Amino acid sequence: MANNINTEKPTVMVTNDDGIEGPGLLSLVHVLVSTNLYNVLVCAPDSENSAVSHCITWRRPIAAKIVDIAGATAFAVSGTPADCASLGVSEALFPSVPDLVISGINKGSNCGYHITYSGTVAGAREAFFNGVPAVSVSYDWVEGKSRINYFTLAAEACLPIINAILVEIKNQTFPQGCFLNVDLPTDLATHKGYKLTKQGNSIIKMKWKQVTSKMPKMLSSMEMEKDSAASTGIDTSTTPKEDPLFAREVIGFRHDSDDDTDHKCVQEGYITVTPLGAFTNAEIDCSTYLKEWLPNVADRTSSSAL
Repeated sequence: MANNINTEKPTVMVTNDDGIEGPGLLSLVHVLVSTNLYNVLVCAPDSENSAVSHCITWRRPIAAKIVDIAGATAFAVSGTPADCASLGVSEALFPSVPDLVISGINKGSNCGYHITYSGTVAGAREAFFNGVPAVSVSYDWVEGKSRINYFTLAAEACLPIINAILVEIKNQTFPQGCFLNVDLPTDLATHKGYKLTKQGNSIIKMKWKQVTSKMPKMLSSMEMEKDSAASTGIDTSTTPKEDPLFAREVIGFRHDSDDDTDHKCVQEGYITVTPLGAFTNAEIDCSTYLKEWLPNVADRTSSSAL
C-alpha cells in the first residue's frame, strides 16, 4: 500500500504499545523524518496496549486504518504491538520488509523483569522472531519532572544507535541472535552516554486487594514504580451480592544488586543498551560483539553512517 519508497534510503518501521497517538512514537517519527535519511513507516496500535506482553490476535481479523503523520506512511491497527510488528514486516501491508523495526518510545522504562510484561519490547521481539533487526526504546518518565518535549530529546539521543545499527545491517554484520532494548534516563540533558548492560531482575512488588467497582485509574507499571510509596486510596468495601473484585496494589520495588544491569545503570544516568534473545538474555557472542561496537556509536555522524 505504501508505494513512495526511496530505494536509496533504508526503511525504518515504527511501532509501540502506547498507541499511534502516543507522544513517544510521534516524537520519534518526527525526528526520523526530519533527518531525511530514512523511509519511515508506522504500524502501531490504534489504542493503548501497555503491559500486554507478547499477546497476539488469533481468532479474529484486525483492521488497519491509514492515518496522517507528516513524512511517514502510517497505519493504526486494531491489534497488539506484536500484531503490528508482525503485520508490518509481512509485506501484506507495506510493499517490502523494513530494514529495521523500532518499537517506542515508551513512556516509562522497561528494565529487568518488566521486559516480560512490556508490549514495547514485544513489538521488537516479534520483528526479531520474523528475522528483522529490531530495537525497543523506552524513556524513564517521572511524573512531575519529565515533559513531553523530552521524548524529542530521547529520539535524538537514539539516532547514533539507529544509524550505527543500519550500517551493520547494510554490511550484513549485525548479530542475528539478538535484538536490542534501549532505556533512556530521566535527565537526558546530563546523560552519561551509552552503556552495554544485561537484563536484571528488578521488579515492582505488588499484592492483590479486594475493591469495589468505583476505582481510580490504575497507573502504568512505570508510573507505579515512581509512586510506590503513595496510597492507592481504593475503597475496599463491597456488597455480599456482588462478585468480588480485585486490583493490584504496589507495595515496593526490588532493585538490582549487580552493577552492570539495565535498571541500575539507567538510574545512574546512562543510556542503556541491552541485547536480548527470544525470552532470555542474549547469546554470549552477541554481547561480545556489541561490547566492542557500542563505544564507537557516538563518534559516527549522520552523514557517514549511511
